[in-house]
This record gives sequence, structure tokens and C-alpha cells, in this order.
Amino acid sequence: MAKKDYKITQIPSLIDMHVHFREPGFTYKETIETGIASARAGGFAGVCTMPNTSPVTDNPNVIKQILEKAKKYKFEIYPIAAITKNLDSLELVDFKELKTAGAIGFSNDGLPLLDKDVFLKALKSEELILSHCENESSEVSWQIEMFAKAKEEGFKPRLHFCHISKKESIDLIRNAKKQGLKITAETAPHYFTFTRDDIDTTGRYKMNPALGSEIDKRAVMAGLLDGTIDVIATDHAPHSDEEKLKPYLESPNGITGLETAFSLSYELLGLEKTLEKMAYNPRRILGINNKKMIKVALEEEWIVAPSQFKTKCKISPYKGMKLKGIIIND
Repeated sequence: MAKKDYKITQIPSLIDMHVHFREPGFTYKETIETGIASARAGGFAGVCTMPNTSPVTDNPNVIKQILEKAKKYKFEIYPIAAITKNLDSLELVDFKELKTAGAIGFSNDGLPLLDKDVFLKALKSEELILSHCENESSEVSWQIEMFAKAKEEGFKPRLHFCHISKKESIDLIRNAKKQGLKITAETAPHYFTFTRDDIDTTGRYKMNPALGSEIDKRAVMAGLLDGTIDVIATDHAPHSDEEKLKPYLESPNGITGLETAFSLSYELLGLEKTLEKMAYNPRRILGINNKKMIKVALEEEWIVAPSQFKTKCKISPYKGMKLKGIIIND
């Protein structure tokens, strides 16, 4: 069917709270240019880039470099800066300095922050803290405790849990919200699409947190429907094709997701809920006013062909899947 024959719907553009564009430092995996092209192809008008670059996004110079590239390509990047210097130290960054430079939030994504005292101090900054948990449920549990402690001490902490994937974690977050703790959480499409039973011998399905059980998958769906999970992000984390095709244990963690996320979410949740999780809630949490619109052919089907992706990484577990909802880029 020709593009002009599509029934076109205009919807608010999407905002991704969690991507890895790899630049500076790992441009053989992705660049800001290719990442932006991939984001646009997926219907996104803005993304939050994570700080595990090289050098780490823990200083104003790196933030400036990222924002200058985004401006060059006329795209909104909302940089997430590191919580601690070089990600692996226990010395907090200068939150005020980095926010002034353009950071919209702070995360140690790539290396979980496991020191409770340092985490509590970070929450007391009252900046948006995006928590990367690997030993997921255990870390979610004590971080909720630190959030409550910061509140009890008179602070106004802001805590967002990244890439939540396990039932136990979702139960903990749901209970915390019922107790009045204003935390937020995201999941990613791979956690409501696949389970560990889908994993093959290559790294196509390898990410961190790892895929869970069917029970976990159903819990993610339930969390999206009842509001426990506020956001669908992609955790777009490209590697070279050679890296991802290594045997599972040798392959790096990460999955591309910008160009498939809308369709996967739309098929699960419908349009209203998808926009809540991918457009409205990210804007609210981040405090941004991005009013761009996109065009989509909601009822048109397409076959995922990673070779046609705009991202550098052409390896995807979604290859060959039939999805609905085509983003129209004029």
C-alpha cells in the first residue's frame, strides 16, 4: 500500500526516558547521529541519554558536547548525568553544576549504586534519581527504604526505577505507592514480549536485568495496566553486530528498541495507554513541555526487518515479527 493511502492519525510524539547513544567513546556501537535517526524512525521527539559514556557524563564538558550534537540534528536530548564521579567512585557529582549545564536527572546506569549512605545523600539532593538495579528486587527494596527515610528527614526526594522486570519488584513498588510514596517506575517492551524461555545461543536476548519467567512477564503487564509502572522506555543499548552474535555468555548486555517500541506497546495496551506510558508520563516526570506531534498509520501492519533499522546495530530479537502501527516520517 502506498504511503498516501494510509489512514493517518496525528498523536503526541514519544519521549524515551532511557537510551544509550554510546557517544562519546563507543561510536562503533552507535553515534548521536544514528541514535537520533533511530529515535525519529520510532516516533520519538526526545530521549534521555544515559551517562555510561567514555568519558563518563559526570562533567559539564560532556553534557555540552552531547547537547551541541543534538542541536546540530535539531533533536531534543535530555542528558542524564552520573550520580557519582566516573560511575564507580563513592564521591557524588556536583548536582547543581551539572543541572546548570543541562542535565535533567542523575543515574549510575551501567553500574548500580550499592552504597546506601551515598544513595541516601543523592536522594537528599532533591534531583531526579534514575535507579539502575541489577539484583533487582533486593535493590528496589532498600532504595524504597532510603526514599522513605529522606522524606522523614524533611527532604523532597525524586526516585524513578529503571527497566523493572520482575514480579517481586513490581509488588514492592505497588505497595510503596499505596503507602503514599511518590516514586515512579519504567519497564521496557522486551519484558512484556519475551521470557527467559525465548533465549537462544547468541546474545540477541541478553540484557540486564535478564528476561524473567512467564509470571514476571504477566506481572509487568499487570503493572502497566494498574499504574504501578508509569513509563515504557526502551533501554536502547546497541552494540556491534559481531558483539551481539557472540555466544550468549560472551555477548554484552543490551537490546535495541527505539524502532519497535511503539508498535509493541500499542498492540498490548491500545493507543490511550501507550500514550500515557510513552508520551504523557515521561513529560510529567521529567518536567518538560515537548509539544511535537507525529503521524502514525495505526492499523497498518509491518514486518520487523532489522537490516533496515536506522540504528547501527542490526541484530534484534524482534526480527520477522508482524507488528501494527507504522510511524510516518515525511
